[in-house]
Amino acid sequence: MLDNVTINQLRAFVAVCDQGSFSGAARKLARAQSAISHAIKALESAFDVELFERNTRKAKLTAAGRSLLPDARAVISRTEEMKNRAGAIAKVGVPQVSVAVDAYFPRTHLIDCLRTLQQEFPTAAINLRITTMQGGEHLVLEKLCALAVTIENVPEVNPDAIERHWLREEEMVTVCAPSYPLASTPKPIPVDEFGRHTQIVVTDNQPGAEKTQQGVAGKRQWLVNDLGAKRDLLKAGLGWGHLPRHLVSEDLASGELVELERRAWHMGTLTFMLSQRRRYDLSACESRLVALLGGP
Repeated sequence: MLDNVTINQLRAFVAVCDQGSFSGAARKLARAQSAISHAIKALESAFDVELFERNTRKAKLTAAGRSLLPDARAVISRTEEMKNRAGAIAKVGVPQVSVAVDAYFPRTHLIDCLRTLQQEFPTAAINLRITTMQGGEHLVLEKLCALAVTIENVPEVNPDAIERHWLREEEMVTVCAPSYPLASTPKPIPVDEFGRHTQIVVTDNQPGAEKTQQGVAGKRQWLVNDLGAKRDLLKAGLGWGHLPRHLVSEDLASGELVELERRAWHMGTLTFMLSQRRRYDLSACESRLVALLGGP
């Protein structure tokens, strides 16, 4: 029965294959040769196939043995991974990290941070939410996330319950497609002129979200709750809008989008803040993630 197959039997099988003989496998595994022979016979009985030819002096695999060898190696490899993970869990436990990250945050940097965190805390369980505007702080307030990366000039959901700390800054640019009328408007462009054209604005699904919009020039707006959708609409020539430079650098280089120079309208940098509940103590894993997110 396959339920009777043991990892030691599979190790014996692989060792015989690697060493080319039962005696070599016995030396490698520091076991008696009779124990290796017994393990192979038990494995063959469980599989109901012969793994080695019996009429040769060397351990020569049968067709069935050659077919099953990669599976045996895979099982042993997964077992080693499981042992290593169990050892890490026994040593440091299973860190839990739940974080909401604003859609404007540099995605490449976020991925690099998570990759490093995974290497340093291989057993960590990550709960990542991508949010907009006040969405991240709502999740923190509801204790669905421990941390949120939010934008500084978005009003705080509840200053008495949540505290913010500076994290990093990113440059914002105003863009449109080269076919959009603003692209041919004499530069620099005044705010009133921007207000006469359709602005693509990112909002969220929270009640009253439209009250927290930033950098809006007029009433002609299309509202979206996805940053990727905003970028696609801008590239399609359906309006103009503000986006982080890191997100559109390739579009600007290729000419799919053009940067618009503003007159008497200073946007400043996009400042990201770390939001957390007051008196919340960060774990070692959470502290490391915060340090990575705020790094270069």
